[in-house]
Amino acid sequence: MNEFMPPAEIWIPGVAAMTVLMIASGFFSSSETALFYLSRDELRRLRRGGSRERTAASLLSDPDRLLTGVLFWNLVVNLLYFATSVVVAQRLVDKEWNAAAGCFSAASLAGIILFGEVLPKSVAVVHRNRMASLVSWPLDLTIRMLDPLAPTLRNVTRMARRAFWPHIRYEPFLQAEDLERAVEASEQSEDVIRQERQVLHNILDLSEISVEEVMRPRGSYVTRSGPVHLSHLQGKLPPGGYVVIRAEKSDRIESAIALSGLSAIPREHLEVSAEEVVHIPWCATLAFTLQLLRERVGNVASVVNEYGETIGIITYEDIADTILVPLPSRAKRLLRRDPVLKIAPGRYHVDGITTLRHLCRRLGIEFEPEKDGLVTLAGMLLDELERLPMVGDECRWRGYTIRVIDVSKQGQLRVMLSTDSDAGARTESSQ
Repeated sequence: MNEFMPPAEIWIPGVAAMTVLMIASGFFSSSETALFYLSRDELRRLRRGGSRERTAASLLSDPDRLLTGVLFWNLVVNLLYFATSVVVAQRLVDKEWNAAAGCFSAASLAGIILFGEVLPKSVAVVHRNRMASLVSWPLDLTIRMLDPLAPTLRNVTRMARRAFWPHIRYEPFLQAEDLERAVEASEQSEDVIRQERQVLHNILDLSEISVEEVMRPRGSYVTRSGPVHLSHLQGKLPPGGYVVIRAEKSDRIESAIALSGLSAIPREHLEVSAEEVVHIPWCATLAFTLQLLRERVGNVASVVNEYGETIGIITYEDIADTILVPLPSRAKRLLRRDPVLKIAPGRYHVDGITTLRHLCRRLGIEFEPEKDGLVTLAGMLLDELERLPMVGDECRWRGYTIRVIDVSKQGQLRVMLSTDSDAGARTESSQ
């Protein structure tokens, strides 16, 4: 028994120091797992929480900085832990407690694996939301301590990469057209159902579709300034489930309230639950917008024109709808009905807000972007007529005759779309 129980003054100080270091190792391990295991919706809730929750969300806004800091301090702590264990084991050997030194070394390794890595990470996965808020302040402090060394670490990493891996080159990017041809030519295409192939094509189209084609134009969503109360909504869920908050005495959008994402809607000061929006130009692609929303953990983007004026918004759900729906349509989301109705062979009733891309898909013709960058059917009519359309106006487009049949006070219009042969037959019958 005495072989394994050396005097306490030999090992107690070292074990005490190792216990502190083990707790620190568990802290950094659990912090890394808790923060990086959070889902996108959980991150959005943290951004609307208290100061601890908002600190955790801000740390994840720069994941490279967060991961570098956590790994650096975890490595430092583990090195100190093993250095201390070696010192204690050496002292035991010097006092001829060889068996105790061997058992102590094995127990040290098992302890850091179990209590410094496995157990903290397991707890962090289960209680990640609570852990993220608890570790946010001390973790933010330790990472701030490392910020002065960050440029030096980056330079060392760059020099090491150039010294040991000088021939590394970036892989060339595949064009969307190449990927589409790969999907069409895939040998497994027979085993993939039609809807899944359509989703793949929709994903590839994100790099071609401009945000202007999918956005909700100004006037199609609820906008408020100042405090927002439940009574302002008059008991109705706003279109899209969002209330947009603009700056005082300005049309600039600052934040948005996702009412559909709230478990309980307070009666007053709904703006407390608002999240910041990102601002993107009208000519940006959906792929760029989706990437930006994911990086900022945002759900709403404000679309601005070349003069910096807000012309609409686009939500994460709008982009998801564009990906998952076989025939995505902004007009269908806004009108809550099909914007293209077939009333007879070769004849359709079409709303002016319908995009030309969606109309081409419905008619089964290949979409070719207009030279002037026109997006909607109404925009094309305005360009052809060079004035506001009126009932009875007609124009030709891609083998079809377009005749305006209704114009509302708000400027919304509805047209009759018919093939040239059908339009000619109707003209002869009327004569």
